[in-house]
Amino acid sequence: MTTELLDSHPWWVVRWLEILDSYRFKKRLERARIYARQGNVLSIEFDQSLVKAQVQGSDTEPYLVTMSLSCFSQQDWDGVIETLSQRAILRAPLLIGEMPQEIEQAFTSNGLNLFPYTLAEINSDCSCPDKANPCKHIGALYYQLAERFAEDPFVLFQLRGKTKQEILEAIRRQNGQTNIDITNNISKQRNLSDNPAIFWQQNDLSLADFANNSEHLAGRTLLDLLGRIPLPQEEADSLTIYLKQVYQKSQQAADGRINMASPKE
Repeated sequence: MTTELLDSHPWWVVRWLEILDSYRFKKRLERARIYARQGNVLSIEFDQSLVKAQVQGSDTEPYLVTMSLSCFSQQDWDGVIETLSQRAILRAPLLIGEMPQEIEQAFTSNGLNLFPYTLAEINSDCSCPDKANPCKHIGALYYQLAERFAEDPFVLFQLRGKTKQEILEAIRRQNGQTNIDITNNISKQRNLSDNPAIFWQQNDLSLADFANNSEHLAGRTLLDLLGRIPLPQEEADSLTIYLKQVYQKSQQAADGRINMASPKE
Protein backbone atom coordinates (compact mmCIF):
# COMPACT_ATOMS: atom_id res chain seq x y z
CA MET A 1 0.00 0.00 0.00
CA THR A 2 1.35 3.44 -0.89
CA THR A 3 2.48 6.00 1.69
CA GLU A 4 0.02 8.47 0.15
CA LEU A 5 -2.89 6.14 0.91
CA LEU A 6 -1.71 5.62 4.47
CA ASP A 7 -1.45 9.36 5.01
CA SER A 8 -4.80 10.27 3.48
CA HIS A 9 -7.12 7.82 5.24
CA PRO A 10 -8.01 7.12 8.88
CA TRP A 11 -6.43 3.96 10.29
CA TRP A 12 -9.64 1.91 10.14
CA VAL A 13 -10.06 2.70 6.42
CA VAL A 14 -6.46 1.64 5.77
CA ARG A 15 -7.17 -1.66 7.52
CA TRP A 16 -10.22 -2.21 5.33
CA LEU A 17 -8.31 -1.43 2.13
CA GLU A 18 -5.36 -3.64 3.08
CA ILE A 19 -7.61 -6.68 2.70
CA LEU A 20 -8.45 -5.81 -0.89
CA ASP A 21 -4.86 -4.78 -1.55
CA SER A 22 -3.80 -8.37 -0.81
CA TYR A 23 -5.75 -9.55 -3.86
CA ARG A 24 -3.31 -10.81 -6.47
CA PHE A 25 -5.12 -9.62 -9.60
CA LYS A 26 -3.84 -6.04 -9.55
CA LYS A 27 -5.21 -5.04 -12.99
CA ARG A 28 -8.72 -5.91 -11.87
CA LEU A 29 -8.25 -3.81 -8.75
CA GLU A 30 -7.07 -0.88 -10.83
CA ARG A 31 -10.25 -1.11 -12.94
CA ALA A 32 -12.26 -1.23 -9.73
CA ARG A 33 -10.52 1.91 -8.43
CA ILE A 34 -11.25 3.69 -11.70
CA TYR A 35 -14.92 2.67 -11.50
CA ALA A 36 -15.16 3.99 -7.94
CA ARG A 37 -13.32 7.21 -8.81
CA GLN A 38 -15.43 7.90 -11.90
CA GLY A 39 -18.75 7.49 -10.09
CA ASN A 40 -19.77 4.12 -11.54
CA VAL A 41 -21.19 3.16 -8.15
CA LEU A 42 -24.58 4.75 -8.74
CA SER A 43 -26.19 3.95 -5.39
CA ILE A 44 -25.48 2.27 -2.07
CA GLU A 45 -28.24 1.11 0.28
CA PHE A 46 -28.12 -0.73 3.58
CA ASP A 47 -30.68 -3.42 4.35
CA GLN A 48 -29.70 -3.92 7.99
CA SER A 49 -26.20 -5.45 7.64
CA LEU A 50 -26.49 -6.19 3.91
CA VAL A 51 -25.07 -3.67 1.45
CA LYS A 52 -26.82 -3.32 -1.91
CA ALA A 53 -25.38 -1.25 -4.74
CA GLN A 54 -25.92 -0.48 -8.39
CA VAL A 55 -22.66 -0.32 -10.33
CA GLN A 56 -22.54 0.80 -13.94
CA GLY A 57 -20.40 -1.43 -16.11
CA SER A 58 -20.07 -1.89 -19.84
CA ASP A 59 -23.69 -2.97 -20.22
CA THR A 60 -26.57 -0.52 -20.59
CA GLU A 61 -28.18 -1.47 -17.29
CA PRO A 62 -26.17 -1.24 -14.05
CA TYR A 63 -25.25 -4.42 -12.25
CA LEU A 64 -26.61 -5.32 -8.82
CA VAL A 65 -23.87 -5.89 -6.27
CA THR A 66 -24.39 -7.16 -2.72
CA MET A 67 -21.87 -7.40 0.09
CA SER A 68 -21.96 -8.45 3.73
CA LEU A 69 -19.85 -9.69 6.62
CA SER A 70 -20.80 -12.37 9.11
CA CYS A 71 -22.92 -10.73 11.80
CA PHE A 72 -22.03 -11.24 15.45
CA SER A 73 -24.63 -12.82 17.69
CA GLN A 74 -26.41 -10.83 20.39
CA GLN A 75 -24.32 -12.69 22.97
CA ASP A 76 -21.14 -11.65 21.14
CA TRP A 77 -22.25 -8.03 21.06
CA ASP A 78 -23.21 -8.11 24.75
CA GLY A 79 -19.63 -9.05 25.57
CA VAL A 80 -18.20 -6.34 23.30
CA ILE A 81 -20.52 -3.66 24.72
CA GLU A 82 -19.57 -4.63 28.27
CA THR A 83 -15.88 -4.32 27.40
CA LEU A 84 -16.42 -0.97 25.70
CA SER A 85 -18.38 0.33 28.67
CA GLN A 86 -15.72 -0.67 31.17
CA ARG A 87 -12.88 1.13 29.37
CA ALA A 88 -13.18 4.90 29.21
CA ILE A 89 -10.41 5.17 26.60
CA LEU A 90 -12.70 3.22 24.25
CA ARG A 91 -16.03 4.58 25.42
CA ALA A 92 -15.25 8.30 25.26
CA PRO A 93 -14.21 8.49 21.57
CA LEU A 94 -17.19 6.38 20.47
CA LEU A 95 -19.62 8.69 22.26
CA ILE A 96 -18.38 11.59 20.13
CA GLY A 97 -18.36 9.55 16.90
CA GLU A 98 -14.67 8.64 16.63
CA MET A 99 -13.00 5.25 16.24
CA PRO A 100 -10.28 4.66 18.86
CA GLN A 101 -7.35 2.62 17.54
CA GLU A 102 -7.63 0.33 20.56
CA ILE A 103 -11.18 -0.64 19.53
CA GLU A 104 -10.07 -4.02 18.18
CA GLN A 105 -9.09 -5.07 21.71
CA ALA A 106 -12.77 -5.00 22.71
CA PHE A 107 -13.47 -7.59 20.02
CA THR A 108 -10.38 -9.80 20.30
CA SER A 109 -10.84 -10.03 24.07
CA ASN A 110 -14.24 -11.56 23.29
CA GLY A 111 -12.87 -13.95 20.67
CA LEU A 112 -13.99 -11.83 17.69
CA ASN A 113 -12.40 -9.92 14.83
CA LEU A 114 -13.86 -6.57 13.84
CA PHE A 115 -12.10 -6.58 10.48
CA PRO A 116 -12.13 -9.58 8.15
CA TYR A 117 -8.68 -11.07 7.63
CA THR A 118 -9.18 -12.30 4.07
CA LEU A 119 -11.48 -11.65 1.13
CA ALA A 120 -12.96 -15.12 1.71
CA GLU A 121 -14.61 -13.72 4.86
CA ILE A 122 -16.50 -11.11 2.81
CA ASN A 123 -19.73 -12.34 1.25
CA SER A 124 -20.24 -10.65 -2.12
CA ASP A 125 -22.13 -11.22 -5.33
CA CYS A 126 -22.58 -9.39 -8.64
CA SER A 127 -25.11 -9.86 -11.43
CA CYS A 128 -22.43 -9.37 -14.11
CA PRO A 129 -21.30 -12.37 -16.22
CA ASP A 130 -17.77 -12.30 -14.74
CA LYS A 131 -17.29 -15.42 -12.63
CA ALA A 132 -14.34 -13.97 -10.70
CA ASN A 133 -14.96 -12.71 -7.19
CA PRO A 134 -14.30 -9.93 -6.57
CA CYS A 135 -15.08 -8.66 -10.04
CA LYS A 136 -14.36 -5.01 -10.81
CA HIS A 137 -17.92 -4.05 -9.81
CA ILE A 138 -17.58 -5.65 -6.38
CA GLY A 139 -14.16 -4.04 -6.07
CA ALA A 140 -15.64 -0.64 -6.90
CA LEU A 141 -18.21 -1.04 -4.12
CA TYR A 142 -15.45 -2.12 -1.75
CA TYR A 143 -13.50 1.08 -2.45
CA GLN A 144 -16.63 3.18 -2.18
CA LEU A 145 -17.44 1.66 1.20
CA ALA A 146 -14.00 2.78 2.36
CA GLU A 147 -15.11 6.35 1.72
CA ARG A 148 -18.27 5.73 3.74
CA PHE A 149 -16.15 4.35 6.59
CA ALA A 150 -14.00 7.49 6.50
CA GLU A 151 -17.12 9.63 6.99
CA ASP A 152 -18.78 7.36 9.55
CA PRO A 153 -16.78 4.55 11.21
CA PHE A 154 -19.98 3.11 12.66
CA VAL A 155 -20.86 1.76 9.21
CA LEU A 156 -18.28 -0.95 9.86
CA PHE A 157 -20.16 -1.96 13.01
CA GLN A 158 -23.39 -2.07 11.02
CA LEU A 159 -21.84 -4.69 8.75
CA ARG A 160 -21.35 -6.77 11.89
CA GLY A 161 -24.99 -6.41 12.90
CA LYS A 162 -25.28 -3.30 15.12
CA THR A 163 -26.22 0.23 14.12
CA LYS A 164 -24.59 3.34 15.59
CA GLN A 165 -27.69 4.13 17.63
CA GLU A 166 -27.91 0.61 19.04
CA ILE A 167 -24.26 0.63 20.10
CA LEU A 168 -24.37 4.06 21.75
CA GLU A 169 -27.62 3.32 23.57
CA ALA A 170 -26.21 0.02 24.83
CA ILE A 171 -23.05 1.74 26.10
CA ARG A 172 -25.12 4.39 27.87
CA ARG A 173 -27.35 1.78 29.48
CA GLN A 174 -24.26 0.07 30.81
CA ASN A 175 -23.19 3.36 32.35
CA GLY A 176 -26.58 4.42 33.69
CA GLN A 177 -27.12 7.01 30.94
CA THR A 178 -30.28 5.66 29.34
CA ASN A 179 -32.02 9.01 28.91
CA ILE A 180 -28.97 11.15 28.16
CA ASP A 181 -27.54 12.10 24.78
CA ILE A 182 -24.06 13.39 25.45
CA THR A 183 -23.25 14.17 21.84
CA ASN A 184 -26.28 16.40 21.24
CA ASN A 185 -25.94 18.77 24.23
CA ILE A 186 -23.33 21.16 22.84
CA SER A 187 -25.88 23.97 22.73
CA LYS A 188 -26.30 24.02 26.53
CA GLN A 189 -24.38 26.80 28.22
CA ARG A 190 -23.21 26.48 31.80
CA ASN A 191 -20.79 28.31 33.98
CA LEU A 192 -18.86 25.55 35.75
CA SER A 193 -16.05 27.73 37.05
CA ASP A 194 -17.68 28.05 40.50
CA ASN A 195 -17.53 24.32 41.13
CA PRO A 196 -15.52 22.47 38.45
CA ALA A 197 -15.33 19.33 40.59
CA ILE A 198 -18.93 18.52 39.67
CA PHE A 199 -17.97 18.08 36.02
CA TRP A 200 -17.14 14.41 36.38
CA GLN A 201 -20.54 13.77 37.98
CA GLN A 202 -22.41 15.44 35.09
CA ASN A 203 -23.59 13.06 32.37
CA ASP A 204 -24.98 15.57 29.90
CA LEU A 205 -21.97 17.80 29.33
CA SER A 206 -19.42 18.01 26.57
CA LEU A 207 -16.29 20.07 26.06
CA ALA A 208 -18.34 22.45 23.97
CA ASP A 209 -20.22 23.52 27.12
CA PHE A 210 -17.16 25.58 27.94
CA ALA A 211 -17.11 27.43 24.64
CA ASN A 212 -18.55 30.62 26.10
CA ASN A 213 -16.81 30.37 29.46
CA SER A 214 -13.20 30.77 28.36
CA GLU A 215 -12.77 33.99 30.41
CA HIS A 216 -12.79 31.89 33.58
CA LEU A 217 -9.95 29.61 32.51
CA ALA A 218 -7.13 32.12 33.15
CA GLY A 219 -4.72 30.40 30.81
CA ARG A 220 -5.43 26.90 32.14
CA THR A 221 -6.94 24.05 30.19
CA LEU A 222 -10.27 22.54 31.16
CA LEU A 223 -8.53 19.42 32.39
CA ASP A 224 -6.36 21.52 34.71
CA LEU A 225 -9.49 23.00 36.28
CA LEU A 226 -11.37 19.73 36.57
CA GLY A 227 -8.64 17.74 38.25
CA ARG A 228 -7.95 14.03 38.14
CA ILE A 229 -10.53 11.81 36.45
CA PRO A 230 -12.03 9.40 39.02
CA LEU A 231 -10.98 6.21 37.24
CA PRO A 232 -8.21 3.64 37.78
CA GLN A 233 -4.84 5.30 37.19
CA GLU A 234 -4.07 3.66 33.84
CA GLU A 235 -7.46 4.50 32.37
CA ALA A 236 -7.41 8.00 33.85
CA ASP A 237 -4.03 8.70 32.27
CA SER A 238 -5.07 7.33 28.88
CA LEU A 239 -8.34 9.25 28.88
CA THR A 240 -6.59 12.46 29.96
CA ILE A 241 -4.19 12.17 27.01
CA TYR A 242 -7.10 11.61 24.65
CA LEU A 243 -9.13 14.53 26.03
CA LYS A 244 -6.12 16.83 25.78
CA GLN A 245 -5.89 15.95 22.09
CA VAL A 246 -9.61 16.65 21.64
CA TYR A 247 -9.31 19.95 23.51
CA GLN A 248 -6.32 21.01 21.40
CA LYS A 249 -8.14 20.21 18.16
CA SER A 250 -11.27 22.03 19.36
CA GLN A 251 -9.23 25.08 20.34
CA GLN A 252 -7.46 25.12 16.97
CA ALA A 253 -10.79 24.87 15.16
CA ALA A 254 -12.27 27.67 17.29
CA ASP A 255 -9.24 29.89 16.68
CA GLY A 256 -9.57 29.26 12.95
CA ARG A 257 -13.23 30.31 12.96
CA ILE A 258 -12.41 33.45 14.92
CA ASN A 259 -9.64 34.37 12.50
CA MET A 260 -11.95 33.83 9.51
CA ALA A 261 -14.64 36.01 11.10
CA SER A 262 -12.24 38.84 11.97
CA PRO A 263 -12.41 41.87 9.64
CA LYS A 264 -9.56 42.23 7.21
CA GLU A 265 -7.27 45.19 7.76
